[in-house]
Amino acid sequence: MELPRLPQAGPLYRRALLGALPGAGRRRGDVLSGVELTVAGVSVDRAHLADYDRVCGFRLTDRLPATYPHVMGFPLALRLMTAPEFPMPLVGLVHVANRITVHRPVGSGETLGFRAYAEDLRPHDRGRQVDVVLVGSVGGEEVWRGVSTYLGRERTAGGGERRDRGERPPAPAATAHWRVTPRVGTDYARVSGDHNPIHTSRLGARLFGFPRPIAHGMWSKARCLAALESRLPDAYTVDVAFKLPVPLPSTVALSATADGAAWAFALHDARTGRPHLAGAVR
Repeated sequence: MELPRLPQAGPLYRRALLGALPGAGRRRGDVLSGVELTVAGVSVDRAHLADYDRVCGFRLTDRLPATYPHVMGFPLALRLMTAPEFPMPLVGLVHVANRITVHRPVGSGETLGFRAYAEDLRPHDRGRQVDVVLVGSVGGEEVWRGVSTYLGRERTAGGGERRDRGERPPAPAATAHWRVTPRVGTDYARVSGDHNPIHTSRLGARLFGFPRPIAHGMWSKARCLAALESRLPDAYTVDVAFKLPVPLPSTVALSATADGAAWAFALHDARTGRPHLAGAVR
């Protein structure tokens, strides 16, 4: 299905919230519909790019950070996930992993096309997981690909992969410390279009079981990549697994180690060592 323009995120969030009201939803299916959404002619707003760079810690350049096309195409993925045929309701979905592949540098003067689809609906110990794929192209050539894995929590165990309940290893030595203020939630919501209240509202966070707002997972990933920015190649894949949420405010510790051209990095609570994110660049 080709859309004439990117959808507006606001109405999609309102639709998702209304669908979450008691008696308003419908039973979700057990299979993926196979729908693929596409949009062409998406240009970069340079002022918005600069604002995003500042919020996430990137340098101000004409090259798009690896995480920026995710923000550009996010409304298309949001439209996919708020459709009635999507197998899990958007409200309550947990973003548990993200993989981005940069095939080549993308300049701010280039115009992108995006397509979004879902794949690999599978059981999980706490419900079901699904991958939402977003692909960015220039002139018909794929230049960027992002795969976001979401967990839909359900009361009946899915019987699939389980969390590792073994003893937690000690946190690695930190290479940097960051103070993460409550403004991170509102500032990233502004530049990303992701206004989920668990990131911006104390009341909204409490409704979903968090004592206070939490940072967006994709902000955490972007902030880590910004710290490694000068050492990244022109083409690479970066995987992250989101562990425990980053409460706002808090102080986090970044650890990063190189193995040739590859990097392993992690984000932990600076005081307790609780893991927030584990990632790798290759």
